[in-house]
Amino acid sequence: MSSVPAERAAYWRVDGLGLEAMGARFHHFAYPTHSHDTYAFGVTDQGAQSFLCRGERATSAQGHVMAFNPDDPHDGYAAADGGYRYRMLHIPEHLVRDVLADTAGARAGLPLFSRPVVNDPALARTLVRLHRAIVDREPRLVVDERLTAAVIGMTGHATAGPARRAQEHGRAGTAATRARALLEERFTENVGADELAAAAGCSRYALYRGFHAAYGLAPSDYQRDLRLRRARSLLAAGLAPSAAAASAGFADQAHLSRWFTRTYGIPPGAYHRADGTPRPPP
Repeated sequence: MSSVPAERAAYWRVDGLGLEAMGARFHHFAYPTHSHDTYAFGVTDQGAQSFLCRGERATSAQGHVMAFNPDDPHDGYAAADGGYRYRMLHIPEHLVRDVLADTAGARAGLPLFSRPVVNDPALARTLVRLHRAIVDREPRLVVDERLTAAVIGMTGHATAGPARRAQEHGRAGTAATRARALLEERFTENVGADELAAAAGCSRYALYRGFHAAYGLAPSDYQRDLRLRRARSLLAAGLAPSAAAASAGFADQAHLSRWFTRTYGIPPGAYHRADGTPRPPP
């Protein structure tokens, strides 16, 4: 009887750039709906994975490229009996903007990707080369050159116009905007639904519906995402998990560990080290 491959995830980081590489093999592990404050470009190396993004279910099979905009809510799970293996690149907005400005010789807007899955073998190879440069600790010049090639290659699949947040129209959109602003300002605090609805100028029910329609997440899920993002940035900056948990608004280190591992597939301590050592999800 054949055994199921062990589930593992690992991270690598380029110091001073905010650029990260992630590699994982999953069979049963499933991501909850979450988002990132960076662009996330990836390649499925083996098997297939499915996810809900921008209201549509998509599947990335072997060799396909995945493209997530900052703040794109998405989940993820195996779409093949044998699970899937994939690699991901997390590229901050400022790096994308710098590459495009350097290429154009002028300030450039950020790209918007409307298709989360692209079948482009040449682009997949370009992303893999950047991923390998990060994993292999190549010199900074090599990373810079491959980053430029990756961003230019990905931008060829972007839609016209700059990246933007979710569409916000009418009264419900205005309420969602106000609520989001309050959460972004006070996400570490214990903000209640009544206070959030009062700031938004609507009922709790209307706020929940309008917020989810605008951003693809419930207000509580978005608040947790903000806390996870803060913890992630603090861990990357060298802060210990216990201190990151307290600074990001989590009840304690165990609370951070539970949600961080569930959301990113790796414990906060392993992400803090980012040494490429494979770690199992829960």
